[in-house]
Amino acid sequence: MTIPVVGPTYEEMLHPWKIDPIIREAAKKMAVEDPLHPINLFNITWRNPDDSYRYFVLPKELTGVDANIVVMFAKDFPSGSHKVGPTYSVLAEMTVTGAVDPTVHTLVWPSTGNYGVGGAWVSARMKYKSLVILPEEMSEERFEIIRRYGSEVIATPGCESNVKEIYDKTHELKNESPDTIRILNQFDSFANYRFHEYVTGGTMVELVRDEAIGNEKIAAVVLTVGSGGTIASGDRVKRTFPHAKIVAGEPVQCPTLSLNGYGGHDIQGIGDKHVTWIHNVMNMDGVVLIDDMDSKRLLKLFTCEEGKKYLASFLPVDLVEELSTCLGISGCANIIAAIKTAKFYDLKAGENVMTVATDSVDRYYSVMEKIPDFTACEASAIYQRLIQYQTASDFFEGNKNNRLRWHNLKYYTWIEQQGKELEVLNSMKDQEFWNREASMVKEMDETIVQWRTEHEEMLRKVWGC
Repeated sequence: MTIPVVGPTYEEMLHPWKIDPIIREAAKKMAVEDPLHPINLFNITWRNPDDSYRYFVLPKELTGVDANIVVMFAKDFPSGSHKVGPTYSVLAEMTVTGAVDPTVHTLVWPSTGNYGVGGAWVSARMKYKSLVILPEEMSEERFEIIRRYGSEVIATPGCESNVKEIYDKTHELKNESPDTIRILNQFDSFANYRFHEYVTGGTMVELVRDEAIGNEKIAAVVLTVGSGGTIASGDRVKRTFPHAKIVAGEPVQCPTLSLNGYGGHDIQGIGDKHVTWIHNVMNMDGVVLIDDMDSKRLLKLFTCEEGKKYLASFLPVDLVEELSTCLGISGCANIIAAIKTAKFYDLKAGENVMTVATDSVDRYYSVMEKIPDFTACEASAIYQRLIQYQTASDFFEGNKNNRLRWHNLKYYTWIEQQGKELEVLNSMKDQEFWNREASMVKEMDETIVQWRTEHEEMLRKVWGC
């Protein structure tokens, strides 16, 4: 009999020192010696092995704004992206509640990139068979990593924005094998919301205080949106800092929230041409547009030799190194969005804008190769245009009517196409709905602990300790 492996609770992902010390030490060791060992599930956290935070602060010398832009980076998560957190959380909740069984079910992870990578990594570590569905125009590295982690992958037509094609394929697979296929959809799973609300948002709140950054408060959380999971961190931040702004970024080539628009783009991981079920748009204060080519050019600036040389002429060398190794395309889009937000709200010195870098450049070498390396003159020009003289343009404030517009866009995807209940959609207008979903962390943690206790002997053998 195959018994699935279950790892940390939400609380242990937020505060990893609460993990059993023997397991924690073994997990730290395996992070270096065997990154595919199942005990690495206990390394899903925004903290380093010594419990320090994974972040850097972009100073005014770089950004041209007075406020601090604080970037939490995720390249050191298992699988190289924080998306492994939501995938683990979705599968852990389904496992301990009996919704999936590794002896019966094949897991299907609909994704536009890192969620699929995380799903492939988590599935194998937890003893499940999996299949990832991914648009064919995603980077070559994504497909390679998914297969390396042990999952099959199906490429669907289109690019980042072609999510309906992914949904259509999942329905096809489900209809073919209804008893054995289980869909783990990041776009409607509230475990995705809970991971980011509790773990990512909780980390943001503790980070600015523990590290005494600026005024030790958060003025804004700025995040480009794909599944609508990461921006749930803003809900936790707002409960602590009620005046904080939550701002969503999206591609100008696919302005779904801002202009009810559509289109294709290449900021892989965001801008999926619909409003997701788990996105709390009624709590948002704004939407800002970013050009996909600007995001790619900024990543090229941070990673090519002349770009790094130029930046090192006025920035600390260690910061230049972090910029070159800790960012992917969406991370660069987040930085641009954060600068635009700081300018729009005229944020002052000491105020903090929080954002994240979901992955790193190692997912995008094939994309970066298509952009010629910059000369010294080009590096200076790109920096001046994309950062130093960035404007607060294309910013849409979240007044009452705009929030309702964003909310109403859910109807077409989720009620008409995906069969969700209208009553639930209507209840999402009330923040109490989202508070209830967030509060389920405690219940889920208790269930995970109970499950681990019941299977402790098996788990100790898996952990090797």
